Amino acid sequence: MATVDVTVRGAGAFGLAVGYACARRGARVRVIDPNGVAAGSSGGIVGALAPHVPENWNDKKAFQFDSLMKAETFWQEVSGIANQDVGYARLGRLQPLADDSAVALARQRSETARDLWQGRATWQVIDAPDTQWSPQSPTGLLIHDTLTARIHPRRATRALAAAITALGGDITTDGPDQGAIVWATGWKGLNDLTAQHTRMVGNGIKGQAALLQFDARDQPQLFADALHIVPHDDGTVAIGSTSEREFSDPTSTDDQLDDVIARALRAFPVLANAPVIERWSGVRPRARSRAPMIGAHPFRTGEYIANGGFKIGFGMAAKVGEIMADLILDGRDTIPEGFRAQASL
Repeated sequence: MATVDVTVRGAGAFGLAVGYACARRGARVRVIDPNGVAAGSSGGIVGALAPHVPENWNDKKAFQFDSLMKAETFWQEVSGIANQDVGYARLGRLQPLADDSAVALARQRSETARDLWQGRATWQVIDAPDTQWSPQSPTGLLIHDTLTARIHPRRATRALAAAITALGGDITTDGPDQGAIVWATGWKGLNDLTAQHTRMVGNGIKGQAALLQFDARDQPQLFADALHIVPHDDGTVAIGSTSEREFSDPTSTDDQLDDVIARALRAFPVLANAPVIERWSGVRPRARSRAPMIGAHPFRTGEYIANGGFKIGFGMAAKVGEIMADLILDGRDTIPEGFRAQASL
């Protein structure tokens, strides 16, 4: 590639989504990551595209809702260009309700969801179905939302990279910065920002997850005891995850993951005999504001940032790519105030 319009540093979900959106509009794109595609937390195994609760609406929740609604078309386009399946399916999610107060709150949220989700998805209280694939509920009632979706993180990132290449872009481990420069360098990038500032800008939160051999590919996700149970279309079920602020080895798994697996088996006995086929850990980037940091780079004049997709990177990737391409290529700034880098400074 002789000349480049956009250079993206970082080949995780945000970096690849930005590169893809720019390449889709005809820009010549280079994505550079010394460790390769999805070497960090975007190469995980969980892939839960889950919404925030439908209440106390704000820019972050509205942005995520819009992105989740764009997800199916976005990933279909990526799959078509890359000729690779990403494992996307919007099958919803089930959550148990522990007591009467939880039921009352869930019913209130079902009302607010009608307005906030614009009739395009539902949040309902239902009777627990008489099937094994259902969380145990003391009240016999569950929350069923139809907005939650799943994706296969590794296949999705590989497909994004392949789509960028198919559109004439370049994915490489090294190379010069040319054109507009976007920093999507994950938790280490947030640490670099902190080192340039007078207080913490963001940090990394380690997560451990497990993959079980169990075929529930057409079933909804389950959520209980702060655990995501995500069935994938390859006959596996992902369980995640821990949230560790302090860690010495970002890639190791330990007894904290053992505890996650044990809790999952207690909450979902249907998985009791499913073998664990992979143990995974990675570090997710969390900005101080807990919202993504996108738009103008706070310390590099004329450059850009797309970082901090803590737990919601894949869920927000479609819209993050779109509005970053708007800004970089067209100079059109529609970034919510709470997402700008200054919100975390």
